[in-house]
Amino acid sequence: MSGTNSKHQILLFRPLFPFLHAALSPIYDLLQSWESPLPLPAFLSSHAARCRVILSSGPNPPAVSVDIISLLPDLRLILATSAGVNHIDLDACRRRGVRVANAGAVFSADVADYAVGMAIDVLRQISAADRYVRRGLWALKGGYPLGSKVGGKRIGIVGLGSIGSEVAKRLEAFGCIIMYNSRLQKPSVPYKYFSNVRDLAVESDVLVLSCSLTAETHHIINRDILLALGKNGVLINIGRGALVDEKELVRCLMEGVIGGAGLDVFENEPHVPKELFHMDNVVLSSHRAVITPESIDDLCEVVIRNLEAFFANRELLTPISL
Repeated sequence: MSGTNSKHQILLFRPLFPFLHAALSPIYDLLQSWESPLPLPAFLSSHAARCRVILSSGPNPPAVSVDIISLLPDLRLILATSAGVNHIDLDACRRRGVRVANAGAVFSADVADYAVGMAIDVLRQISAADRYVRRGLWALKGGYPLGSKVGGKRIGIVGLGSIGSEVAKRLEAFGCIIMYNSRLQKPSVPYKYFSNVRDLAVESDVLVLSCSLTAETHHIINRDILLALGKNGVLINIGRGALVDEKELVRCLMEGVIGGAGLDVFENEPHVPKELFHMDNVVLSSHRAVITPESIDDLCEVVIRNLEAFFANRELLTPISL
């Protein structure tokens, strides 16, 4: 499996998108760790010790821990096919001089579209009305209850990076009022800045989560924030599941503490709290906001160009600052 040819080795922990695998396999020796009968540490020690690159793929990729990094003495690059890199031990990379790169902004537009779609769906109750009609209830009980207007809503965005900025741009077109929280204020944007999420939630009709998952942002949305958002407020999460204290979110939805939620990500994917299945004010999806055929094509281009740059000792296309 380690290969006897002169191709550069790329270590994989999960299968790649077929298009990406087809593009890379003629050029690189792809070490597919899941195909080995050996435990992962033994596989790394015996087959991948000289490997210089890990290509970490999937919406919820396996952790690239300090233990894994320590078994790869020649490792110099971890390239993630996701925008988030919370699964990578960045401190260990910094100590070892391992560079990290991600997917950059290739998914930003598609995720922003999805966030806006979820917000519209929850506010206008599109999915709930669809189920109502399909059950034949329109003829029996009359029209479905009215949803809420989208235009003019106060939108609080947690994390005004590439995704959050695209969300803001789209919702501005609806006449929404945009506000945001971020680690640092961005003087170049016209939106009102809040230094803490609670104050942002108090002022928001819809709270959109588009920040990275870090130790600081883990459970950044807790019961206190949901109480601040209020009984008519809507939470949209297209970031990471663990940004939200999921048990508290379920409890607050059951108690009517907030008005609704649109959730593409969850704390223990693919497991979703069953209580959410029966809530008409909640829209659920299976961590798919990032994926379209177009975004996969763009991702392939970014991955290929990053690998070419790394092996040619050029600057990476989408480096992560460590």
